[in-house]
Formats: sequence, C-alpha cells, structure tokens
Amino acid sequence: MTPFSAESIGDQQGRQVIVTGANIGLGFRTAVALAQRGAVVTLACRDRERGLAAQSRVRELSGNHATRFEPLDLADLASVRDFAERWDRPLDLVINNAGVMATPFSRTKDGFEQQLGINHLGHFALNGLLLPRLRQSNHALGPRIVVVSSLAHLRGKVDFANLHGERSYRASTAYSQSKLANLFFAREFDRRLKARGERLAVVAAHPGIAKTNLMAGMAAGPVVRIGGKALRVFFQSDAAGALPQLFAATDPELSGGEYFGPGGLFEMRGNVARARVRGYVSDRGVAARLWSASEELTGVGYPDLPAVA
Repeated sequence: MTPFSAESIGDQQGRQVIVTGANIGLGFRTAVALAQRGAVVTLACRDRERGLAAQSRVRELSGNHATRFEPLDLADLASVRDFAERWDRPLDLVINNAGVMATPFSRTKDGFEQQLGINHLGHFALNGLLLPRLRQSNHALGPRIVVVSSLAHLRGKVDFANLHGERSYRASTAYSQSKLANLFFAREFDRRLKARGERLAVVAAHPGIAKTNLMAGMAAGPVVRIGGKALRVFFQSDAAGALPQLFAATDPELSGGEYFGPGGLFEMRGNVARARVRGYVSDRGVAARLWSASEELTGVGYPDLPAVA
C-alpha cells in the first residue's frame, strides 16, 4: 500500500463529520486533518470546557471555522439520545474514536461496566440513532462509519456470563473485551448493510501504540507499568496513530468491513496497511448474540437490519 499521510487526504469540502472524543489525542488529530480539507467537523466530547477549547484549537490549526463542539457523554444513554435528537441534517461520516482503557472497575449511569459501556454500547446506540441521518447523505464519498478498535482485541473474549464484571473484574480483560466488541460490531453492521444493498459502509481501524492520554486512567500494577515503559520506544505520535482511522474515513476506494492499522513490527507503528483480525471475529453466532444483547441493553434497535444467515 502506498504510504498514507494527512497530506494524502482528498477534498472533504462540505462533508458533515462527527468525531467522538475529539478534544485530545487521536480524535483531536483526526478532527484537525479533516477540517483542514474542508469537512464540517463536530467535536462530540463529554467535557464542555475541554470541548470548547478543542473547538478553538481546531479552528486555529485548520483555518476552518465551521468546526463546532457538541456535548456527548457515551457513559450516559440519555446524553447519547439528546445528541442524536439535536442532529437535524444529513450526516456523512461518524468516527467512533472515544474510549477508555483498562480503568478501575466502575459503572456507567445506565449500569454497564464502564469500558464496555463507553467503548462499545454508547457507540452502538449512537450509530443506531444516527442511522436515518446517515442514510440521507449525498456526499460523493457516500456515508461511512469508522469504528476504532485496538491490538487488544487479539487477546479478548466476549464473556456473556460476565459482560459487566458481575462475577469478576480485571481491567485489561474488560478492555480487550470492549475492543473485540468494536470489531464484532463493525463487521456485523457492515454485513447487515450489505445484505440490504445500502450505500453506508462500516470500516474499522486501530492506531497501533500511540502517545495519547488513554493510559492515564489505567488500573495498572507494577508489571504493567514496567512493561509500558519498555514499550515506549515503539510509541508513535498521536498524529501518526490517527492515520489508520483517517485512511478508513477518507479513502475513496475501500469497501465496508475492512480493518486498517500500522503495517510495521507487530502492527505497533508504521505505514497504514490492512490489519490482522483474529479468527474469532468471524464467528457469526457470537456476532449475532452480541448484537442482540447490545440492542436489549441500550434500548436502541436496528429493526430493518436483521441478522444475515
């Protein structure tokens, strides 16, 4: 694959874009890059003060004053519904970027384990509620959703008997489960859309190992802390880490269901390339069960996208 950079991004003029968690890190870099190419970017962030500060910074760096902030707390389904109800126009692209990593045990306002609730269930509800607006897209690139997963999906398992840490909780295990859920969702969503012949494409990406604030809230013991320090030599910048999701968001040739990440050593860094997907993600029984559980837990249904045999 030809090396991809932010300068490779084609014209995004007028493209209506939502980036969750866009006030810092990968989301911020993604918002800047898209705004620089003319996209109308909405920064969907939980914290109002940080969101407004990011709005000002994106405008300054991109020269695009159409950028705006809208409050969205993915740990609160009422906030997700409010956000979707406020969106009153066609929508071209949603980048499901926000997330938390290996945090101490906590529950969202709706009682979900925090990592599954924010990383997967909040986004599952958001995309379902915004689906009618995505179907109204008339942009040349077509409507698209980007789901941000992680290398951690490779060691994950969807434990339906312990989805919310009811029986036991280990921060890294719960994180891996949430990132695996992201990939199951992206692939199952795209499969159902294709079965209906829809234009909307769902693509996944991961950043490799990037220098962001994601590790700040980790519940990490001494072994994890030492290992994290040792891996810092492999860390790439947040701008480089954002490239796979930017490629997934903007490449005009890709099709739904694909997965991108860094193509270097162990996919930790390097040029954008197709990423390795664990074989477990192809289990349609698990995918359908997770989809049904997500609809039930969030109360957000996709009634016109039934399971594909």
